[in-house]
Amino acid sequence: MNPLQAVLNNPLGRTLRDFRHEFALVAALSMLSNLLYLAPTLYMLQIYDRVLSSQNQLTLLVLSLLLLVFVGIMALAEWVRSRLLIHLGVRFDQALNTRIFRAGLQAELRKSAHNPEQALADLTNLRQFLTGGGCLALFDAPWTPIYVAVSFMLHPLLGWLSLFFVGNLVALAILGQRRSAGFAEAAGKAEVAGNNFLLSKLRNSEVIEPLGMLGNLRRRWSVGNQQYLHLQSQAQRVSERMLSAIRFVRYSQQSLALGAGALLAIQGEISIGSMVAASVLMSRASQPIEMLVLSWKGFISARSAFERLGQLLLAHPLPAAGQQHSGLPSGQLRVQGLTASAPRRQDPIIQPLDKEFPPGQFCAIIGPSGSGKSTLARALIGIWPDTRGQVLLDGLPLQDWASADLGRAIGYLPQDIQLFEGTVAENIARLGEVDSAQVIEAARKAGVNDLILRLPQGYDTPIGESGSALSGGQRQRIGLARALYGDPQLIILDEPNANLDDAGEAALISCLKELQSAGRNLFVISHRTNIVALADRVLLLDKGVVTADGPPEPVLATLRAHAPRAPSHLVLTRNPA
Repeated sequence: MNPLQAVLNNPLGRTLRDFRHEFALVAALSMLSNLLYLAPTLYMLQIYDRVLSSQNQLTLLVLSLLLLVFVGIMALAEWVRSRLLIHLGVRFDQALNTRIFRAGLQAELRKSAHNPEQALADLTNLRQFLTGGGCLALFDAPWTPIYVAVSFMLHPLLGWLSLFFVGNLVALAILGQRRSAGFAEAAGKAEVAGNNFLLSKLRNSEVIEPLGMLGNLRRRWSVGNQQYLHLQSQAQRVSERMLSAIRFVRYSQQSLALGAGALLAIQGEISIGSMVAASVLMSRASQPIEMLVLSWKGFISARSAFERLGQLLLAHPLPAAGQQHSGLPSGQLRVQGLTASAPRRQDPIIQPLDKEFPPGQFCAIIGPSGSGKSTLARALIGIWPDTRGQVLLDGLPLQDWASADLGRAIGYLPQDIQLFEGTVAENIARLGEVDSAQVIEAARKAGVNDLILRLPQGYDTPIGESGSALSGGQRQRIGLARALYGDPQLIILDEPNANLDDAGEAALISCLKELQSAGRNLFVISHRTNIVALADRVLLLDKGVVTADGPPEPVLATLRAHAPRAPSHLVLTRNPA
């Protein structure tokens, strides 16, 4: 596949192709602007060769008026194309930001190599390049041969001189690109890797300072940062040398163009007007090339961003439109050959599993730490990255359901409670439009209504970033209310009582009984016998294998019978209350 086909097959390339009419209009405006740029040159020719010799003021007036008209049109064309590129950049962003946001979220969920924060920065980088001087230079560069051709029309020597200087600039640009591109690309990758390292470690900042890990982390980060600084300095040194050479060529061109013109004028081969016009034309011919060189770093950065975003969108495509099934499922869940794995792990976390879970069943999932309970919970709702087999909801794979309908049908409380900046009501309403009746009903089911009303502003209390204004138990109970918002049919709770006190435990048990009587398909991961005893069915996991499946009493009896030979954490603990 050639580079052009690779770009066109890239999702970003296809999006850019949708703006081909706008790019064609920018190219037409660039043509008009560059053609009209010849007007000042022709004006100088007429002034030196016609007006000064004839001393005709009327000719001077007419020529000046025509020049103002042409220059005005040229300025308008350049303004319109700049505005058009800005508008195009905004539309390009709007066409992709939702897809990139979704793909970034999927990348984070699946722990892939793509960084969601970097993805949004890459989109901004691309938009800025499309609206900047580097993009305009790409449209102006094809007109360099026109200016060289006009120089040839004035005199062959001036044309060859112009071609010599433009050729030198192109050669320097290519040489600089080849020498600096490798350093610049490697520096960019090192910078991204360093930023990713910092972001991943700052998420665990609470343990860095008290455990004395700051120095160790700084030393690890410093190794990558030194490599980045070295590569960047190498790229900058090459770039500065090339820029110095280009400036030398430009300054020499301006002076030698006048000198060559003066020589030809002395010999009577051209007029004084042609001498001045040749200097202007040579400067204009080399201007886009110099602009491209100055913008080369931005071009390399935009190209890298383009490639990263293309890979991200290819790795996380939109679901096919024809596969989306709408409507709310009843909660009938069936797994067929479900396995779950993780990178750099030899054995699957979940061994092949075939089970059916009818609506209205309360299923408790128990087992020792590391047995795969949380992995199974995530696989059941389709958020574990590396799975095989199928999870069928009402007979359809999870990915075939419309995401909005699937979200309304699922209630999920993860082991690591994740709340968002906003009010209590906004978090319970899943950051959507707050339906006060449904928010209060979810809080009532979760037994957290009274707790919320005791907060300073009740349901309107801001909880801070990640719920930092709340205690661990409060976050867990509000997270439970969020899971119950909208009365979902399929509810999965991972250690819902991990941070609860006695009152919270009692409220949770009451909530589970209410959900059980309401006929919800309920899964609860817990180590507490008073929770497990409520279940209709218990799955016992050990090393990713379901070793027991049935009513609570037989499974608990089997567990107790094997308890002396099992690790201590395999034995279920009773609630101290």
